[in-house]
Amino acid sequence: MNRHHTVTDSPYGPLTLVAEDGVLCGLYMTDQRHRPPQETFGPRDDTPFGAALDQLTAYFAGELRAFTLPLRLNGTPFQRTVWDHLRAIPYGETRTYGELAAALGNPAASRAVGLANGRNPIGVIVPCHRVIGASGGLTGYGGGLERKRRLLDFERGAALF
Repeated sequence: MNRHHTVTDSPYGPLTLVAEDGVLCGLYMTDQRHRPPQETFGPRDDTPFGAALDQLTAYFAGELRAFTLPLRLNGTPFQRTVWDHLRAIPYGETRTYGELAAALGNPAASRAVGLANGRNPIGVIVPCHRVIGASGGLTGYGGGLERKRRLLDFERGAALF
């Protein structure tokens, strides 16, 4: 396994992107919960990240609503299933943990969905920020609730700052 990383600025602070054999496998915010140790990211090399950086730039400019990047989502089969469902949540919309659990065929699995959501290794691109609590309130986000609120506001067309 050959890993490399790069760091890019965003309206939400620096983002660290990680690639495994040239395929994006991580996107982490500063101080993100469940962020792997920096030494696991490999050396800095911007080469494998051209398309990801272009698409992130377009997303933050409000010009891209769906990412079309090859991804390597490293996790359990259940986590990968949850992450696939996250990718199906349309831009600017939200789903509750319970709705995702029901879509997976197990309405009682909302807590497990929440745990898998929190372990999402490719934030923003796999839009875990689009998942909210049953009451419609913001709950848990590895990058912090203020970032989650700002990402949701951005996607709903509110001013970025």
